[in-house]
Amino acid sequence: MKWLLPAGILVIAACILVVWYTTRSDKAGPTPEPTSVTEIPQVETPQEQYDVIVVGTDPEGVTAAVSAARNGLKTLLVDGKDREILGGLFTLGWLNSLDMNRKPDGKDYYNKGLFKEWFDQIEGDSFDITTAANAFHKLVEAEKLIEVRMGAKSIEPIVEKAADGTPTVKGVKLTLGDGKELNVSASAVIDATQDADFAAAAGAEFTFGREDIGDTKLLMAVTPVFTLKNVTPEVWGKIKHRLNNDEYPGTGANDQSAWGYIEMWDYPSTNPERIRSRGFNLGRQNNETMLVNSVQIFGVDPFDPASKEEAYEIARKEIPLMLEHAKKLYPEFESIELGELAPELYIRETRHLVGMYRLNMIDLLEQRTHPDDIAFGSYPVDIQSTSSAKTDRGTVLMAPKLYGVPFGALVPQAVDGLLVVGRSASFDTLPHGSARVVPLGMATGQAAGAAVKLAMDKSVTLRQLAADETLVQSLRTLLTEQGVDLDAPKTEPYAFIKHPAYEGLKAAASIGIAQGAYANDFQLDAASNPQRMLMNMKGVQKAFAEAFPHSADAAVGGIEEPAKQPLTLEQAAYTLALSLEEGAQKEGALERLKSNGTLLDATLATIKDPNNLTNGDVYMLIKDAISFAAGVVY
Repeated sequence: MKWLLPAGILVIAACILVVWYTTRSDKAGPTPEPTSVTEIPQVETPQEQYDVIVVGTDPEGVTAAVSAARNGLKTLLVDGKDREILGGLFTLGWLNSLDMNRKPDGKDYYNKGLFKEWFDQIEGDSFDITTAANAFHKLVEAEKLIEVRMGAKSIEPIVEKAADGTPTVKGVKLTLGDGKELNVSASAVIDATQDADFAAAAGAEFTFGREDIGDTKLLMAVTPVFTLKNVTPEVWGKIKHRLNNDEYPGTGANDQSAWGYIEMWDYPSTNPERIRSRGFNLGRQNNETMLVNSVQIFGVDPFDPASKEEAYEIARKEIPLMLEHAKKLYPEFESIELGELAPELYIRETRHLVGMYRLNMIDLLEQRTHPDDIAFGSYPVDIQSTSSAKTDRGTVLMAPKLYGVPFGALVPQAVDGLLVVGRSASFDTLPHGSARVVPLGMATGQAAGAAVKLAMDKSVTLRQLAADETLVQSLRTLLTEQGVDLDAPKTEPYAFIKHPAYEGLKAAASIGIAQGAYANDFQLDAASNPQRMLMNMKGVQKAFAEAFPHSADAAVGGIEEPAKQPLTLEQAAYTLALSLEEGAQKEGALERLKSNGTLLDATLATIKDPNNLTNGDVYMLIKDAISFAAGVVY
């Protein structure tokens, strides 16, 4: 357990405020007295064989195990972290507020199933972590076919080659706490670890972080959630009064949750390169405390225990100062004291599986559904800050109303007998900003448990199941019978779909240089400028470094205030040419790009004013250039 000195409350980032506000639950929820965590029964020594092994006791692992057991499978739920309770990120990372996948009506939510069974047992949009743990324990204890073993020293994959040469997971090698080693076989293994550690060890292919858009150095900030004490009903009433006041648009509070205090973005950190505050996400508990999700720590290696411990040390030093600063701003925090740091860090992103299907930004732009959808998502594409730069307050790329998550996104391309659920499933880094939320991950866990049952009954591998349309429909039918809502509501296409520059937008959104925020307004008709064109090309060069190897900085050389000048077609072509040709000359750049096939006549014909290019015009030019130089067509 990590302890802190008395400290203070933080606040919520401007863009995150809206995410929080638009995804809060309206569930009333009871206000029970504080309780204690029930003990989860465990087996001392697992058996030598199970139908399925679920590795990881985060919420996704719980739903995977319960789903498998309810489908008649003898199930081992095993964990290799130093845990004593189920629930992982929620109960040990203390992320006690839910990011819901709301339907277009803003009231109901997608998927239901086992998530709903758990959700109906907690307080509401924010929950007491003891209540949450007990709800997970209740779900697992009710299933006689589940055996639980936590505290393993190591969990290693047992991999054999199938007749066709495909590496296939056949079980796990466990090293128990007392050093005893045990080989446990199973028809399939479900990796529900947050970082897909087991699947990576089994040889499944992954990208890491933002690698797929060319960013190999930066990750979203890491957050140590912490407790604040002495949050009496009177204090909470004052919090609600402040945040529900019209003076603070975009902030708010209900009986369980609060989001606001955006002035804390300006907290003067004593270690600004490593730690800062944003606005508060506050989740109330039943013992006059609340949990705070607001700290951002940068430069943490999620796979290095020493780096994670350093993050805790940084937090211990800075958070008390943050509280004192907050007390100067907000009188309602005068009597509040700091409690503990969560035992586990909230790490948002590490590995991304290369699966039989890879969720991409165009899935979200076009509200795509797929024949093998096993869940739906709609949470905003929330990319948290990746650096400590004052201008980097994160971004929301868009706010989807609907997209389907295919079963193929859980199935590794190169390894059989294995499924990956949760945030490390097969999602590109940008749509991962939406698909990473735990309620959706719990739906993937339920689908995985049912899929193993179907594969066993039909005597097919998981990869064969994923490739068989008939079997996939059987999986969807089975999930529907077990409470999952897989009827996609009708939604209207976004307005930008009909825009002449939509083909360019697909390319720009896929590499993160186009952002539509909550209104999904990508400003395709807004005027561009030479500076913005250059910055767009820097994003292209990061994503496709080999195809665009040269600096284009010279494009704005000699232009006074390039961010305020109109962008001409000639200037845009010159910027493109510089990135493709070392020392390219401005004169004749457009003609060269046309003659060598970089820019297409059909694209140039869509430009209405060559002397005043819009964002949409630029995205269309970039689309052509990426297709020509990198061979990628979106």
